[in-house]
Parts: sequence; structure tokens; C-alpha cells
Amino acid sequence: MASHGREKKAKPQRRKKKNKDGLITSQDTTDDDGVLRDMELPDDWTVAASSVGSSNFGLDDDDLLPEDIDENNVEEVNRSIAAAAARASKLADALSIATTITSEKRATKREGGYRVLFKSITQYATSNEGTEILESKWDVVLEACLYTLQGKGNSTPAEQYAACRVLEASSVVLGEDRDDIAEKLNGPLKKIINATGRVAQVRSAALRCLAMVHFICGTNCLEEGEDATAVLTLCEKVSAESYRGETVSPILRATALDCWALLGTTFSDAFIAAGDSDEDYNLGQGLQLLPLLAECLDSTDQSLRRSAGECVSLIHECRLNLGMDEEEAANRTERAYRRGSWDGSEWEVLMDEVKQRIAELSVESGHHMSKKDKKEQRSTFRDFMSTIVDDESPEEIVNWRGGKVKLNSWQEIIKLNFVRHCLQGGFQVQLMTNETLQAIFGAVFDGSGMPLNQLEKRMYMSKTSEAAKAADKAMTKQRRTRTNVKNHFLTADGEDI
Repeated sequence: MASHGREKKAKPQRRKKKNKDGLITSQDTTDDDGVLRDMELPDDWTVAASSVGSSNFGLDDDDLLPEDIDENNVEEVNRSIAAAAARASKLADALSIATTITSEKRATKREGGYRVLFKSITQYATSNEGTEILESKWDVVLEACLYTLQGKGNSTPAEQYAACRVLEASSVVLGEDRDDIAEKLNGPLKKIINATGRVAQVRSAALRCLAMVHFICGTNCLEEGEDATAVLTLCEKVSAESYRGETVSPILRATALDCWALLGTTFSDAFIAAGDSDEDYNLGQGLQLLPLLAECLDSTDQSLRRSAGECVSLIHECRLNLGMDEEEAANRTERAYRRGSWDGSEWEVLMDEVKQRIAELSVESGHHMSKKDKKEQRSTFRDFMSTIVDDESPEEIVNWRGGKVKLNSWQEIIKLNFVRHCLQGGFQVQLMTNETLQAIFGAVFDGSGMPLNQLEKRMYMSKTSEAAKAADKAMTKQRRTRTNVKNHFLTADGEDI
């Protein structure tokens, strides 16, 4: 058909729109590397739960644990063996997805593939057999993840985030003394962290992955500039208000402080908290960070305040562990002490201000925060205050069927929280089977880890069991007592309490 001399109108630029996952996307705006820059992720975005299902690749979402198998009431040992074989089979099937990701054209399906990989690695890669299966497919998984992180195939931020989480979980399963993994991931992950045009959640996931790789896999044999000390320095720079000429997102700053705290647990107390003034030789890294942490405690972002408080608690704990011997302390007049303290140091005034600020945050109230956020902040900062103000050690116990972990320091709690965030739903099964994690946390086993049969489940785990009824009665009594305390002013004798 003739055009009658009329010129064809230019196609208007596509506007941003939200997809079914609530992500703001625009397929027409890319950077020089072909990576979409203007796609935003929610602050609470995670790889473990989303509307993007794993059914795209033909795998269901059922967790295959020993108690889920009950075929003709076979013996407990046989059930455990059958469950382990089933997990190994599902892990092998899931890892085969990695070979198809680089050739898949649809972004949603690629992201779904990473979600399947993440779940399979964290929940099915158990015991030595699971580690061996992942090791045999590691090169394929690494190639797929780096393909996405480099922005090939117009990868979306959601895919890049998921790829970082897959690499992070894989480092935990593959175990310690793997400098080769750290060397392969150092360059690509640092490139993403330094790319100020990338989405903050993607940069945060890359930084978490880098910290976990050096925490689990790295050793002291790495070259200078590629070791954990270099990553610690990078975390200090990223946690500042601005980095590489750009304002840093509070999400990324909080993540950088979390990573700094994790890597700080791998160094000596003196490396973190030694020194009394800026003129001291080998001044502790934590002391140099204190002014920044005090500034972060005044931030309006709750996660940034929490991360800063955790770092201060770690530094204070390291400082307390630097106490001198009694003979040495006797020669120190006004600064005589057995345990380390801030008295007489250059940071004494700053620490007094930090203590006051943490005490304020432990009782903060107001309409600018939700009820849930206020409750969480008060609980968290009360724990910080007990260490920083009262010099008390924290305590936390993690129980699972057949064992437990008892934590008595901020170093151990920081490690636990970071690993728990990494593994998410696979945390307990990894803690039960991963020898590296058991060595890190000092897991204690009581020999009662055999799975329960159906009758025992109904007796001990059902909502109608005696234990559940006793717990319900205790909770009812607590609610009644709490209500009576609130209404105490209505009674004259107080017999209602």
C-alpha cells in the first residue's frame, strides 16, 4: 500500500509499569552493559518467598525431610536412608536447571530457576553426599550466576539478587578452606558493589555474598588486597554516607555494617578494639569506626540503627576482653583495671554519648513508628544496652531435634544471625547436617535425633497434645494476669492479681 508521502511517526518511549510481582520495570532503558537500571525492588525483597513459583521447572515446593516419608511403617533407619536418597535426587534434578538458565529468554523463568536452586541448595544439599553433588555441578552453577551478574541476557535486578543468594548459600554448603571460590568471586562481586547505578538490594546481596565467602571459604593464604581485611575495609567505605561520589542507600549502609561485624568476628580482639588514642600504633579498626556508628544511631532508618548498635556491642565486647593482668594493672594508677574499659581513653566521651543514645532507643515511643517496629526496636536495644552499659554477656539457645547450640557472646550471635539470614528456611537442616556450621557454633548433640512415628507426632506435636494444652493454659494465665495489672486501679485490695 502506498504511503502517500506521509512519514511514519516515531514510536513513543514505553513508560514504566508494574508487573505481577509489584516490580517497576522499563525494558527500554539500559546502561552501557545492557543491565536494566531503573527497576526497583521492595525493601523486604527476598529470594525465599515470592509469587514467582518454582513450578516453571517442574519441581514442587515440598520439603522432603525424614518425618514426611511413611510407607507401610518401615523402620526408622530405612526411612532416614530413603529420605536422604530422595533429597539427593531432588538436588541433582534442581542443579540441572543451571544448564538451561543461560539459554532461557524469559526473565521470569530464569528468576524462578534461581529460586529453585536456592531452595534445593539450602534444604536438600545435606551431609557429605549433598556437598559432593553440589561440588560436581559447581562450575555450571557458577557460570550461570556470573552470566546473570554480568548483565547478559538483559537480566533484571530480581535475577541478579537471586543469583547472589545462590552463590552465598553455595559457599556455606561447600565448606571451609576453599580459596579458589573466593578468588573467582572477588572480582565480579566487587564490581557490582562499586557500581553506583545498580539497585541497592542487588549491591547489598553482592556484599553479603562476598562477606560470607570470605567468612566460610577464605583462609589467610589469600593475597593482600584480595583477603578478608580488604573486604572489611570495603565495608567501612560503603557504610559511609557517600561512596564513589554518590549517596549510599540506608539498606546498603546497614548491610555493610552487618558484613563488617561478621568479618570482625574472625579477627583478634586487639585488631578490633586496641588503642587509647589516634596516635597509637595499630589502632583497632572498630575504634576508627566509632564516630560513624554514633552518627548511624541518630539515623531515621531502623535497620541502620540496629546494625550500628550491633557493631558497637561487638566493639565493646572486644574491648572488655582486652583486660590486663593484675600485675600489669597495678602499675597503671587511675586506669587500673582487670577487664578492658574506656576510662582514660580518647573515646570515653564518645562512648558515654553512645550509651545514652542506646538507652534512649531502648525505650523510644511515638506515633512515627508502628507498634511492631517499636516492640522490635526496644527488645533489640535492651540487649545492646545490657552489654554496652551493664557489661553483661548476651545469651541465646538454638534447639533442634537431637541437639542445641548455646551462644554467650555477640561474636557468636552475629555469626548466627548472618548465617540464618543466608539459609532462611534451610537453616535448621543445615545446622543439623553441615559439619562446618557445627564446628563454628560448637553444636552439642544429645543422641535423640531419630524421627518420630505418626503416633508420637500426635502425642507430642499435635495441637491437642498435653504439651500444647499446658502451653495454652500458661498463656491464658499470663494474659489474665497482664489484664488484671492494667485494671489494678479499679480494685481496692488488689486481690484480682
